[in-house]
Amino acid sequence: MNAFIDFYAAPPGLTAHAAPLLVIGPLIAACAAALSPSTRSAWMISVGGTIFAFWMALCLAGEVARNGVVNYYMGGFAPPLGIAFRIDALGVMFALLISGIGVMAALFSGHTLEAEIMKGKRRLYQSGFLLCVAGLLGLSATGDAFNAFVFLEVSSIGTYALIGVGVDRRALPAAFNYLVMGTIGATFFVIGVGFLYAATGTLNMADMSGRLATLGDSRVVEAGFAFIVIGLGLKAAMFPLHGWLPAAYAYAPSLMGVFLSATATKAALYLMARFLFTVFGPHLDFVGLFLTWVMAPVAGAAAIICSAQAIFQTDIRRILAFSSVAQVGYIMLGVSMASAEGVSAGLFHLFNQALIKSALFMALGGLAFNIKATKLSDFSGVGRTAPWTMTAFAIGTFSLAGVPLTAGFLSKWRLIEAAFAAHWLWAVGVIAVSSLLGLIYAGRMLETIFFRAPVSEERAGEARFGVLVPLWILAAASVWYGLDASLPVDLSTAAAQALGLAPAGAAP
Repeated sequence: MNAFIDFYAAPPGLTAHAAPLLVIGPLIAACAAALSPSTRSAWMISVGGTIFAFWMALCLAGEVARNGVVNYYMGGFAPPLGIAFRIDALGVMFALLISGIGVMAALFSGHTLEAEIMKGKRRLYQSGFLLCVAGLLGLSATGDAFNAFVFLEVSSIGTYALIGVGVDRRALPAAFNYLVMGTIGATFFVIGVGFLYAATGTLNMADMSGRLATLGDSRVVEAGFAFIVIGLGLKAAMFPLHGWLPAAYAYAPSLMGVFLSATATKAALYLMARFLFTVFGPHLDFVGLFLTWVMAPVAGAAAIICSAQAIFQTDIRRILAFSSVAQVGYIMLGVSMASAEGVSAGLFHLFNQALIKSALFMALGGLAFNIKATKLSDFSGVGRTAPWTMTAFAIGTFSLAGVPLTAGFLSKWRLIEAAFAAHWLWAVGVIAVSSLLGLIYAGRMLETIFFRAPVSEERAGEARFGVLVPLWILAAASVWYGLDASLPVDLSTAAAQALGLAPAGAAP
C-alpha cells in the first residue's frame, strides 16, 4: 500500500467524502445515462462515471495507506446506531479492481453495443452497467452486513436484465437461470445475516465480530454461517454451485462478459473472505473445519474437474466460462489455507484473473461485428486476419495457462509456495495437474485461431481502434505484472493483513 502514499493529492474535502462518492458517482451517472439524449452521450457519461469512481478509489487508497482504515459514518451517527462505510486494504483492492475494470469496459462498450444491442436500448444498457458498477463498489466499501446484501442485489438486478437483452436468443434462458440461482443465493445470505442479528443484536460487521467472540458455541451462529457460505457460494459460482455461470458468460452481450467475468464472482468471494476472517474468524472451530474439510477439497475438485470440462467445449466462451470456475477453485484454495501467505496468493491470483478474463472476453467482443457465432471453429485462422486483436487474446491465454513471464504464472507460483509452507503437498499436485489441463484447452484455442485456415477472409477483420486501446492496456498489464508484480503483491499482502492474518514469523 505504500505505493499509494502521496500518489495523488486530492482536495481535503473531496478525500473526506470519497467513500460515499465512490458509490454515488456511478449512481448519478446511471440516472444521467438513462436520460441522455443519444447513445454517444450515454457512452460518454458511462466513461466519465467510471473514471470518477476510479479517482475516488485512488483517493481512498492513499488514505488507507496513511491511516490503515477509513471510517465514514452516514449522517454522523456512529454504529451500531448509524450505518458506516469502512474501507481497509482489502476493500481498497477491490474498489480499485472494480472501478479500473469498469473504466476499461466503459471504453470498450462505445464500439461494440451497436453490434449486439438494439439502438433504442443502448442508453438503458449503459445505465444498467453503471448500476452494476455502483452496487459492486458499495459492496467493497460497506461495513454493514445488511447493506452488503443490498449492494449485492443492486448489482445483480442490473446484471440479470443486461444478460438477457442481447441478440442471442439463448441469453434469455441463461439470464433467467442466473436470476433463479442468484435469488436463491441472496435469500440464503440474508437468512444467514438474520441469524447473526438474532445472536448479536447488530448488523455492523466490526461490532458483530466482537460480539461473536464472546458467544462461544452457538447453534444460531453456526446456522447463520452455513446459510451465508451457501448463499455466497452460489453468487461466486463456487463448485459445485456454478451451474448458472457457463451459459451466462457464453450468451451475454460482450460488455457483460468483460465486466462480469472480472468482477461479479470476485466480489462474492471478497464478501465471503470478509465474513470468514473478519466477522467469524478461523479460530472458531466450525470455521476451521469448513476451511480444511469443505472449502479446500471443493477448491481442488473445481480446479481439476472444470479445467477438464473446458477441454471438451466447442463454444469458445464456454471454454472461458469453465476456466473461470477452475480459477475460482485456485482462489478458494489459497483462502482455505487460512494463512497470510495463502490468502495473499489467492487474492493476487484473483487480481490477475480479473485482468486476464476481461481481456479475453474483450478480444472476442471486439470481433462481434464480423463473427456473429461463438463456436471455436468459427474463429479458425482469425489470428491471420485480425493479428492485433488475437495477439492480445494470445497474451491473455498464455497468462491464463500460467506461462512464465506472465502474471498468471507468478500468482500460481505464489500459490504453490503457500501450499508448501502449509505442508499441503496435495494442493501442489492439484495446481500442477490443473495447470497441465489449462495448457491443453489454451493450446486448442490458439491452434484454431493461429494455425488453421481462415473460414472467410472477408468476414474476420480487425477489431475497432476504440476496442484495441483498452484491450492492449489489459494485455500489457498481464505482461508487466509478470515481470514486476510489486503493485498487486503489495495490494494482496496488505489485504490479507487487513483480514487479521499475520505473515509467518511475524511478532505476535
